[in-house]
Amino acid sequence: MAHFSVAQRSLMIVLAMFAAAACATGQGDMAAKAKEPNKVIYHINEGLEQASNGLRNIRNHLEADPTARIVVVTHAGGINFLLEGAKDKNGNPYDAAVDDLSMKGVEFRVCNFTLQSRNIDRSKVHSEAKIVPSGVAEVGRLQSKEGFAYLKP
Repeated sequence: MAHFSVAQRSLMIVLAMFAAAACATGQGDMAAKAKEPNKVIYHINEGLEQASNGLRNIRNHLEADPTARIVVVTHAGGINFLLEGAKDKNGNPYDAAVDDLSMKGVEFRVCNFTLQSRNIDRSKVHSEAKIVPSGVAEVGRLQSKEGFAYLKP
């Protein structure tokens, strides 16, 4: 059995303490975190042009990172593309793009405060969209409680 000097034993104890501290501060979980999918919010609140840009960005995002977890949060004018009959500037309905992205795991959320303030019936919202109490509160919750990154097209 090897014999260590007092200095060598002290050094080993200090190194063991640093290793324990790294694990306690979450640094030991870095490998596990690297395997988790990227979680991203696309915040849309400015209308159809922003929505078109956002949908294009999301398609590109998923092409580069198919495992990304993407949530689109809308309020104010940003909900318009998720309403019945919405079409882009070329006259193409948004429904097909929303359906396609939904099938790839993208989630769409619509602000109920916006629906109420604009007197829009919930039945006019795309069936794949989830209505949340507040769009801005949903953005804040996803960032602070679930660790989502924020993007605004």
